[in-house]
Amino acid sequence: MSDPVGHQGPAASGPASAGGSPETSKTAETPENVEYRVAHLQERLAAEELGELGVRVEIRAGAVTVTGTVPSARCRETVLRVAREELAGLTVRTDVVVAETTGPDHAEEL
Repeated sequence: MSDPVGHQGPAASGPASAGGSPETSKTAETPENVEYRVAHLQERLAAEELGELGVRVEIRAGAVTVTGTVPSARCRETVLRVAREELAGLTVRTDVVVAETTGPDHAEEL
């Protein structure tokens, strides 16, 4: 008789779990791993060349959502590039908009 619980996931012991074939060495994303990757992305956005604190990164309905407002199109592209690097292999939804920073083209009427 075999024990079906003894062959599930990384808790299994024996030669297959030690080295494993390529199929067994690839692990699915665990919630903890996704949370770690999201936190690392937030850290990079705040600390590296961007210093961008106006972008939020959240886990919603099995996907990672990146939202916020940035000052320029270049900054938006950098945010999206860093998100792609950090969250490769995950479902990512983005809604990062560029703030309008041009001056008014006419006087305000009161």
